[in-house]
Amino acid sequence: MPYFVDVILPLPLDKRFTYEVSSEEASFLTPGMRLAVPFGKSKIYTGIAAKIHQIPPEVYEAKPIHQILDKVPLITPNQLKFWAWISSYYMCTEGDVLRAALPGAFLLESEGVIQLKNKEALQNDDGLTDDEFVLLEALQRQSSLKIQEVMKVLDKKTVLPVINKLLEKDLVVLNQEIYEQYKPKRTRYIKLSENFSEEAAMHELLDSLSRAPSQREIMLTYFSLTAKSRKPIKQKSLLKKSKASPGTIKSLIDKGILEEFYEQTDRVSFSGETTSKEIIFSEFQQKAFSEIKELFTENKVGLLHGITSSGKTEIYIELIKEVLNAGKQALYLLPEIALTTQLIQRLQHYFGEKVLIYHSKYSVNERVEVYRKILEDAGSGQVVIGARSSIFLPFKNLGLVVVDEEHESSFKQYDPAPRYHARDAAVVLASFFKANILLGSATPSLESYFNAQHHKYGLVELNRRYGDVLLPEIEIVDIKTKHKKKQMTGHFSDRLLEEIKSTLKEEEQVILFQNRRGFSPILECNTCGHSPQCPNCDVSLTYHSHNNQLRCHYCGYHIAMQQKCMACQSTEITTKGFGTEQIETELKALFPKHKIGRMDQDTTRGKYAFDKIISAFENQEIDILVGTQMVTKGLDFRHVNLVGIMNADNLLNFPDFRAHERSFQLMLQVAGRAGRTKKRGKVLIQSYNPNHQIIQQVSTGDYEAMYKEQLEERYNYKYPPYYRIIRFTLRSRDYSTNNTAADWLAKSLTNVFAEYVLGPEFPPIARIRNEYYKNILLKIPQQQSLEKTKTLTNRILSSFKSIGTFRSVRVVVNVDPI
Repeated sequence: MPYFVDVILPLPLDKRFTYEVSSEEASFLTPGMRLAVPFGKSKIYTGIAAKIHQIPPEVYEAKPIHQILDKVPLITPNQLKFWAWISSYYMCTEGDVLRAALPGAFLLESEGVIQLKNKEALQNDDGLTDDEFVLLEALQRQSSLKIQEVMKVLDKKTVLPVINKLLEKDLVVLNQEIYEQYKPKRTRYIKLSENFSEEAAMHELLDSLSRAPSQREIMLTYFSLTAKSRKPIKQKSLLKKSKASPGTIKSLIDKGILEEFYEQTDRVSFSGETTSKEIIFSEFQQKAFSEIKELFTENKVGLLHGITSSGKTEIYIELIKEVLNAGKQALYLLPEIALTTQLIQRLQHYFGEKVLIYHSKYSVNERVEVYRKILEDAGSGQVVIGARSSIFLPFKNLGLVVVDEEHESSFKQYDPAPRYHARDAAVVLASFFKANILLGSATPSLESYFNAQHHKYGLVELNRRYGDVLLPEIEIVDIKTKHKKKQMTGHFSDRLLEEIKSTLKEEEQVILFQNRRGFSPILECNTCGHSPQCPNCDVSLTYHSHNNQLRCHYCGYHIAMQQKCMACQSTEITTKGFGTEQIETELKALFPKHKIGRMDQDTTRGKYAFDKIISAFENQEIDILVGTQMVTKGLDFRHVNLVGIMNADNLLNFPDFRAHERSFQLMLQVAGRAGRTKKRGKVLIQSYNPNHQIIQQVSTGDYEAMYKEQLEERYNYKYPPYYRIIRFTLRSRDYSTNNTAADWLAKSLTNVFAEYVLGPEFPPIARIRNEYYKNILLKIPQQQSLEKTKTLTNRILSSFKSIGTFRSVRVVVNVDPI
């Protein structure tokens, strides 16, 4: 009887595909191994074996697999189970999850390779176009060419028509070739040939090189470097010390004096020292730690509500220590890569090489190495610090998951699918391993706090700062009045400038928060009121002064800064609003003797950009740091005494049911960066509406009041945590088709779910990259089955997809949108 294997393909397919395998292959195969399988006409993909069985597919004939790529499974059984849960809960395909979960280098794909069929093809060049002739000529010099190489040869992006013509003329053949992306890092070492190991032979060698001074210099450097130990040395080190050229070393290798060899080295390694100190808890930390341990004995999810600078990280470290002593792994989840920079150093002091880091700024090859270390369960990789994608790593023995700053919206994946929330997914992941999970925040999300109040989670409070440091003093500045009294200098009130001056005088640091990057969001003509818009999106272009450009933050479209109005040619044009770049420019004029730094998306594009800015600020090389949300998140700076929030109103006036909760969290978090040592810090909030209830609640640090007020609003308007939400976003390049499709889908959903369907409505930005957007919200009450709701929704979506008119419309399903 034949054997079959169900394969998860890295494609958005609703079901797994079944392939045929021989009995030998079936006995060797284990779920979680990678298989190269044919799919479509001629393409080969890497799939994951999910189930081996003997039931043939009913609708199609099973193809044989191409080859088995692994000797041992790359995916653990718990990972497969976790993928299935994410696919089901977040209404996406397992292929989408596979793409997100595995580093790209594991997904080998086939690539078209063109080879010459007839060597005499060029002799009879009648009827060949210029492109065909050039390609055939290139193939005579090179036996085969990949599609990418053909593009370079012809200097064209669309080369398939040319290849197809040559295939029709029977002059070339097109084959599929699987290629490996991951390349191990190999370091080049140099050692002395065995013939010269004796001292007499060495002296003889140096004498023979008297006429070749550069070669002699290299040999003398080599002997000095290897005097203490006879270990081979890196070629890089030898070149650096001797200041010679690689050609000189090559000559010595050719003469048989030196020998070269390569060794595989890790890209990800720890070279520092573990300076493990004993953690001494304060009375309040000890109490919180004991309460968390008690919760874990009841197998409950723990929520640690600890104010900023209360010493939550020390509690996490002590919990990790206990888990490691029990021989288990720990996962430490962070919302931002910027945060990992500081934490890595702290955790490596305690756990050394046991710590591994995993996030998107790592290269594909580095991610592969981290993945393999965790899979092989070596000594390193027992503590994993990472951003949201690290929940997909192949843990074997997970004992603890810590989700720090659990309220952060960065834990939610927006695009592409799966649109999962790492905090919620981590709770499920921990349950698969029966591991403990702790969510920590100074400003917990309403949903988590609601779960804690209703005893679904256990709540632990830590409401004293470490070392009994006082919470910062928060002052609200009414900039509406300041403008009237002409007490503003640019975007700075006299109060803020006064505080900045006195802080700098005391040689302390300042953080200024403005939640918008760029110089100015709007350029406006004073004569006709025209403002340059993005041709691809429904947004105005933002002015960036460092490169004198107007740029769209959605599609990247940019033009040079306009000197005249594009509509009426008037030279009377001004900028409206302000971003981090403008604040930085104004500060440089106001404080020319001080060093100003900026941390936003524009300044942190490089791999080590975060590290550089944070290290410079920690070492007091920067006096004033201006930044977006990045500066608000859990960073621990010892010399910051003043925090300024430039404009609180643009956070509050946002069309979203979570706007007020988010504003409170952001402002209180950024306020928490001030005065983290003995001296009490100060926070100044500039606002046009100082009496707004959220600003007042931030000034008193009253989380409970904000929670109760927001909860009441959510109850009245049927929003989470009382109702679950699924958002359907329809996208199409055709405006009228998108509208018709949205109306059809909304009507179909309303027929089933009645008043719980809202929309269709245009979002605040209704066109991005020339695609029109429309949203439909489905609210699910607590008593309604989530499973049945999704089943009915999937049926409606299947009917929608079968309508030919709507073929060009893409429906994006987002469960629990943020």
